[in-house]
Amino acid sequence: MLSPEVTEFAQTLWDYHKIEQVPEKADLILGLGSYDLRVANRCAELLLENRAPLIVFSGAQGNFTRGKWPKSEAEMFADRAVECGAAQEYILIEPNATNTGDNVRFTRELLDKSGIEVESVLLVSKPNMNRRGLATIQQWWPEVRVTCDSPDTHFLHSPAEGHTPEDIVHEIVGDLQRIVEYPKMGYQAEQEIPEEVNAAYKNLIAMGYTGHMLGN
Repeated sequence: MLSPEVTEFAQTLWDYHKIEQVPEKADLILGLGSYDLRVANRCAELLLENRAPLIVFSGAQGNFTRGKWPKSEAEMFADRAVECGAAQEYILIEPNATNTGDNVRFTRELLDKSGIEVESVLLVSKPNMNRRGLATIQQWWPEVRVTCDSPDTHFLHSPAEGHTPEDIVHEIVGDLQRIVEYPKMGYQAEQEIPEEVNAAYKNLIAMGYTGHMLGN
């Protein structure tokens, strides 16, 4: 059980990572692979609502899925989307990306090889990956218009299967560190970080929530 203080700081980070936007019509739904199959559910919903004519699921196996899933994250997401009613013919799979930059670059390569032109993207990810995903597209695919979306989940009340709220707090602290550090490395576009977000981040680090930080 998280303390009220930790919960307050974590909520500040969660609200920063999650970008609340109305999903607009786009040329492509890009589903970022992760351990949370509810992202695939949401991509299927958006396809069935005719928000875009095509889904690309991108992702190999990552730290949280390696050795636990029999297939790449992209393939697992595609299987789940089909279970949710999405037609296989409207799904492309990019199973090699091992980080968010790869997600974007390899998706572009797949689309180029397929002769598919894209001017707008509906980016779907875990809520705490919205901003990192946006920052990565801004760096590696700046010409497209991006709208962010995510499944309606919460780190405290509905963490993904096999993950606790405490696990998610470690994760969102690491996500914020990457938003700070990755622009310096050329991986992502710089994002404005409000002072209250930075303060919550530093407080959570001081409380020991460092398990997902770079180098760990």
